[in-house]
Amino acid sequence: MERRRSGHGRDTGGHDTEKAESVETTETAGTTETAGTTETAGTAEPVETVLNELYSAPPGEFVPRREERAAAARTAGRKEDARRIHAARRPTLAAWAANLLTRSRPEEARRFLELGQALREAHRTLDAAGLRELSAQRRRIVAALSRQAAELAGEAGHRLSPAAQREVESTLRAVLADSGAAGEWAAGRLAVSLAPPSEFPADSALGAAPAAAEPRGPAPRPKSSRRASAAGDELTERRGRRREELARARQQAERAERRLRDGQAAKAEAEASLRRAEQRRDRARETVNSAEERLRTAHEELGRVEREHREAAERGRGAAEEVTAAEQESRTASRRVDRLASRVG
Repeated sequence: MERRRSGHGRDTGGHDTEKAESVETTETAGTTETAGTTETAGTAEPVETVLNELYSAPPGEFVPRREERAAAARTAGRKEDARRIHAARRPTLAAWAANLLTRSRPEEARRFLELGQALREAHRTLDAAGLRELSAQRRRIVAALSRQAAELAGEAGHRLSPAAQREVESTLRAVLADSGAAGEWAAGRLAVSLAPPSEFPADSALGAAPAAAEPRGPAPRPKSSRRASAAGDELTERRGRRREELARARQQAERAERRLRDGQAAKAEAEASLRRAEQRRDRARETVNSAEERLRTAHEELGRVEREHREAAERGRGAAEEVTAAEQESRTASRRVDRLASRVG
């Protein structure tokens, strides 16, 4: 199945990237053989680590980090590593948001990939009515996950435009429809958005099914009742398998929807709890500020009272000294009066 890419960025260095993506790696006796070149596992691992780091970084930091890592690899003499790092393409904002979704929500991404696998399998055998129901569930899940990607991007400081969000939805539809697209998205290194095939795999199957069920011209007459019975049994068995596959696909889609709803409800509750905690924190801060203001006022009042106390104590000591001096002067005067009175008598 042909898979197309959609995106608003130029495909610079794309041939090197796809070459790197198509590499088949086998490990034998501690060495890694990659597309005809043999490197030790110790030199191959840093490249993967660097690429994961680059595609985890915000888009604005991608190119400076890429050039820095490539220069470091060249300085270390790892020319092939430097070439692979330098060939990495800067992701568009929509591709970065899709990468952010699979990296930040690994469990939901895993379930989404499983749902895509179940849908692709079911679409090979299901009837039109079942396909319409699954398509409606698929649209709801894709819309919900694209909103999550937009929220994650916004939390990281990058608001997605409506066009970019539509590109994220396109990538998610491609992941459901195409196993190759699913693998690319799971790696978390998309440089541009993915476009789903023009028709979901089931559409061609639906077109072929009537031909198989109603061949042109008169149906050949069965040679025996045994053969007719066997054909009827086979048709019944095939219909039974289709119903089972439809039931499994519906269960998978329902589980994914429930998990998504539960996650959204938990997130809403966490955000509400955060808002309540922030409100309590703000009120506590106001209480603390008010208490601190009262404490400053009390300290100032205490300072004034202590100054007045010291001044009053000083005045008291001065008055006591005056009283002592007056008492001594009074006693001296009394003794003098007594002496003079005795002389007169």
